[in-house]
Amino acid sequence: MKLTITQAQLAYGLGMVSRAVSPRSTLPVLNNILLATDEGRLRLSATNLELGITCWINADIEEEGSVTIPARIFSDLVNTLPGDKVSLSLTIRTQTLNIHCGASNFDIKGIDAQEFPPMPLPDLSSGVELNVTDFKDMIHQVSFAASSDEARPVLQGVLLEINDNEISLAATDGFRISVRTAELSASQANPVKVIIPARSLSELARIATDGKETITMVVPPDRGQAIFHMKNVELVTQLIEGVFPEYRAIIPRSFKTRTVISTQEFLKACRQAEIIAREGNYVIRLNLQPQEGAPGAVEFSTQSEEMGSGEVIVDANIEGPELLIAFNVSFLSEVLEVIGTPNTILETNANNTPGLLTPVGNDSFRHVIMPMHID
Repeated sequence: MKLTITQAQLAYGLGMVSRAVSPRSTLPVLNNILLATDEGRLRLSATNLELGITCWINADIEEEGSVTIPARIFSDLVNTLPGDKVSLSLTIRTQTLNIHCGASNFDIKGIDAQEFPPMPLPDLSSGVELNVTDFKDMIHQVSFAASSDEARPVLQGVLLEINDNEISLAATDGFRISVRTAELSASQANPVKVIIPARSLSELARIATDGKETITMVVPPDRGQAIFHMKNVELVTQLIEGVFPEYRAIIPRSFKTRTVISTQEFLKACRQAEIIAREGNYVIRLNLQPQEGAPGAVEFSTQSEEMGSGEVIVDANIEGPELLIAFNVSFLSEVLEVIGTPNTILETNANNTPGLLTPVGNDSFRHVIMPMHID
C-alpha cells in the first residue's frame, strides 16, 4: 500500500470511525483501525463487534494494500501533523506503516488486515430510504429516553418500526417514553420491527453530517444486524434480541388538565430548579393553577434539606382542574431540549398518573413521563 492524502481528510476520516474502536478488547486487532485502498479511495473501518463504522475518503493511490493500525496512536499522531499532504506506505513483511508529512516521519507497527473482522456488504436495492435531517431529528427526540441499565438490554435500545409509509422510533427506561413518527417518501412492501442500540443511533446521528443526503437502511434477514449506508460513510450495528414493552398501552388516551406553556420558559424554570433539586432527589413540583377569564400560572418549586428551596412562576394557558404534580426535573429538561417548538403542551390527570408532553402544532412527537411521589 502506498498513497498520498491530505492531513485534513485523514483526520476527518479517523474522527468518523474512531468512536467504534473497542477500548478494552482482549483482541488486539479491535484496538486498531483498518486502512484499505478501495476503488481509488482510502477506506477506514473500526469495530467493537457490536458497532462498526466505515468511512471512504479521497486519496492518490499508487499501490493497493491494507493494514490495521493502533487507533489511538495513529489518531493522536495525525492530529499533530501540519495541514499538508501525508504520505502513507506499508512494508508488508513487517506490517509497518510509514507516515511522512513535511519534516515529520514515523513508523508504526500494525497488524495484518486479514485478522480484522469482515464488514458486511449491504444489498442496497432492498433498503429503505431515509432523509438524513428528518431521521437525525427523530433520533435526538427519542434516544435520550433509552435506559443505561445493562441488566435490561432491551431498554437500552430503540424500537424502530416501519409499516407502509410510516416509520416510528420509541424508547423507554421504565420512567419515561419517547415516541416519534414520520412519513417515508415511499411505501414499503415489507414491514420492519427491530430494536437498535440507542448508542448506535446516536453515533449515526453524529456521523450523518450532510443534510442533503439520504440514508439507506438495510436489515439483512436472519443476520441480527442493521446497516445504514450513506455516500461516504456506513454504520453497521448488532440488533438487540428480546421483546420491547407494549408502550402504546401505557400512553394515556384522555386528560383532565391541559397546560400550554412557553417551551423556553418551561426549560428555564427547570434549569433553575435543578440547581437545588440535584442536591436532593431531583424532584420538582408543578402546581398547575388555572384562572377563570385570564391566563393561569405554573408554580415550579423544589427543596433540599441541605441546600434550601426555590420557586419560579410561569404564565400558562390552563384548562381543567388545579393539580399539584411532581416530576424528575432532569427528565423534564431533557425532553424540553428536543421539543423543537415555541410552546409545549403538558397534559395530566392526577398526581400519581403519567403526564404527556407534546409540541404545539406537531403531533408526531409524544413523551410520557411518570410522576414522582409527593410527601
